[in-house]
Amino acid sequence: MGKGKISASGLNLYYGRKHVLKGVNLEIRANAVTALIGPSGCGKSTFLKCINRMNDLVEGTRIKGQLLLDGEDVYDRRVDTVLLRKKVGMVFQQPSPFPMSIYDNVAYGPRLHGVKRRAELDAKVEEALRRAAVFEEVKDMLDKPALGLSGGQQQRMCIARTLAVEPEVLLMDEPTSALDPVSTLKIEELMDSLKRRYTLVVVTHNMQQAARIAEDAALFLAGEVIEAGPAESLFCRPRDRRTQNYISGRLWQGP
Repeated sequence: MGKGKISASGLNLYYGRKHVLKGVNLEIRANAVTALIGPSGCGKSTFLKCINRMNDLVEGTRIKGQLLLDGEDVYDRRVDTVLLRKKVGMVFQQPSPFPMSIYDNVAYGPRLHGVKRRAELDAKVEEALRRAAVFEEVKDMLDKPALGLSGGQQQRMCIARTLAVEPEVLLMDEPTSALDPVSTLKIEELMDSLKRRYTLVVVTHNMQQAARIAEDAALFLAGEVIEAGPAESLFCRPRDRRTQNYISGRLWQGP
């Protein structure tokens, strides 16, 4: 899969006594869309949250192994998690607008990181909304509550809110599962344009979506990465029988 922007080596994660990730080895390329696939509870979202250390917020979490971002260990004790989460943004399954205006939602991150001048904020808000392909739809209502937007618009605004702090990596946890087909298509088209500037890691249960959006893919089963590589090869010429069983809809029943 090429030189990794993100590189996991022997990554194990425990929630208390529960062993959730088991020796994960995975390379994620820069400026590409990598889809993480697999059944519910297999560790996809947990791995995603390892990348920006959101699992730190879960009591009893223990990590072993190595997870590198641009060659630096994410779990080094010297890492500033605030700066890490600025560099590695996240978009969740359900759109999560703050109960404030569209403008203030998108300006929230830059303000948190010290941007005060209105002109600079205006520029960042507009640029982020444009990158998220929603500016033309909301430009005349920036002072209106974000909760008044449609679900698809809310999700793209949340993407804009993440982009406003200028991350390098965008993590997306089933970003279209709560959206209608038209909104889903807009988000998929947006992913394709965003990869020119960002590294995208997307969790999805939708095999057709993964095949449409991803250059690379990785199959998780029971906390392990079973197979990873170019998406076309994984979907059309899988090396592991369990991969073939999963993508063809047959239940996985072991080796």
